Amino acid sequence: MSLIILEELGIAEELIQRRGLPLHAEESDLIVAETQQDGRTFLLTPATAQAWHAMKHQASIDGIDLVMISAFRSVERQASIIRDKITEGCEINAILEVCAPPGYSEHHTGRAIDIASIDDPHLEIRFELTPTFDWLTKHAAQFGFSMSYPRENPFGFQYEPWHWCFRP
Repeated sequence: MSLIILEELGIAEELIQRRGLPLHAEESDLIVAETQQDGRTFLLTPATAQAWHAMKHQASIDGIDLVMISAFRSVERQASIIRDKITEGCEINAILEVCAPPGYSEHHTGRAIDIASIDDPHLEIRFELTPTFDWLTKHAAQFGFSMSYPRENPFGFQYEPWHWCFRP
């Protein structure tokens, strides 16, 4: 992880240490886990993709359609997302409540998935009110997934009921 990117974005190393953010290496062993109708592909590690497909299949049997919104994200893509938010006028401290610094996102591991539902495809806290979220809280652990950022999580991120990580 390049300290140059963090400096460029105005992210102090002290902030990362204070929040106890773990460094996440960028995974290279990835496969296409899913392709959207518009051709956008989502990459995951092979084990994560297998667990995702099994979980998605069971959810479908139970009448729940899981929708993958985000998966693997490179360090450079993470930096680009933050640059865009800065350009839009957002303050870096506010950005870092909803977006991990480059090098510190679980998406770099190829094991994190942002999940939505067909009836609520937005990554918003109201996702917790959907049958999809209810199903995930009851069944995701059976497939090795857990919600990374519950309310008042120790990393200082906003509550993200849509962000689930495969932990083999």
